[in-house]
Amino acid sequence: MIKIKQAVIVEGKYDKIRLSNIIDALIIPVHGFSVYRDKETAALIKTLADTVGIVILTDSDSAGFQIRNKIKDLARGGDVTHVYIPDIAGKERRKQAPSKEGLLGVEGISDEILLDAFSKAGVTAEKSQEKSDPITKADLFDLGLVGADNSAQKRAVLQAKLGLPRRLSANMLLEILNVRYTKERFLEEVK
Repeated sequence: MIKIKQAVIVEGKYDKIRLSNIIDALIIPVHGFSVYRDKETAALIKTLADTVGIVILTDSDSAGFQIRNKIKDLARGGDVTHVYIPDIAGKERRKQAPSKEGLLGVEGISDEILLDAFSKAGVTAEKSQEKSDPITKADLFDLGLVGADNSAQKRAVLQAKLGLPRRLSANMLLEILNVRYTKERFLEEVK
């Protein structure tokens, strides 16, 4: 598994699941063409591009390129790296039929080919600099952001303050916080 400091933007949840097996990074699915109308995800992409940088990895079909171009537009002015997968004919295991263009998407590509695609794009593993004290679920609990009757409302207020989408799960919020903040800086920010 390689650790990537940039956020990786993919088309869907199955792409995220697939990549989670081979890379250690913040992986954000845009849910296909929803990226065209989801203002919160758009704002998150822009913020990530401006702060930690993003890597765009979409399918190699025409829909994937349309989505890639939209993400690129959203991240204009930020740090954007493009990773491309080769055209490989086939279908994903979970699907009954191949895609319209008959090509494998990100979720159907082998580990070796995916890692090679990252390497060819210049996305290399970050040296392991483990944070000595990451933000944990226990920290969120102590702040009343999880496990309390009004934790969802408190998270919504925090997410609005930090410019994050309101529909983030507690786990996704935690991933994003650990990419953007040190524990100390986060605790200062929420005071």
